[in-house]
Amino acid sequence: MKFSQKFIAKVLFNIISVGSLVALSACAEPVTQETAPPVTEAPPAAPPVADTRIETTADLNLAELTQAAAREGQFQTLTRAVEAAGLQDQLATPGPYTVFAPTDAAFEALPTGTLDNLLRPENKDQLTKLIAYHVIPGQVTSSQLTSGEVNTVEGSPVAVDVDDATQTITVNDARVTQADIPASNGIVHVIDQVILPPDFPET
Repeated sequence: MKFSQKFIAKVLFNIISVGSLVALSACAEPVTQETAPPVTEAPPAAPPVADTRIETTADLNLAELTQAAAREGQFQTLTRAVEAAGLQDQLATPGPYTVFAPTDAAFEALPTGTLDNLLRPENKDQLTKLIAYHVIPGQVTSSQLTSGEVNTVEGSPVAVDVDDATQTITVNDARVTQADIPASNGIVHVIDQVILPPDFPET
């Protein structure tokens, strides 16, 4: 998981950096009295437990996960869309949910002007409908997905096709390019196209 590895690496870097600063600070302390009695203190204690807890994607809810991914250069458009639709609180609820998350490139592939129109305040209902069509209730891993129709939070079903021969999964016409990214309240499958609900109005 590209972005989660970067996220974890940053946390590790911060922990190591803080530990190094503490060590350097301890080494730099001057001795104030040469005749002072020998130091009887115990060796430096291990870093606090809190410093060693690495936050993974499984610690984040779906709203936090998309924000973390956007900071790493992934799903910036999806994050903007979720915020414009006012769905941050919805994606932070316990769920669980399964999200088919289009990449930034998937949004860029929409017809010219479509995304800009959807992000306008007057088209909030359409944007909400679009995002809800990418979410299904429950936590469904790639191994649990089967071919057939699955109802979305939007209300309309998506057509899932699981091809064991080629080991590919498609949702409508979108291909799952990265599966099973865990979140604290669900799971994410990355797809390479934006999927549109039936009878979605032209924008």
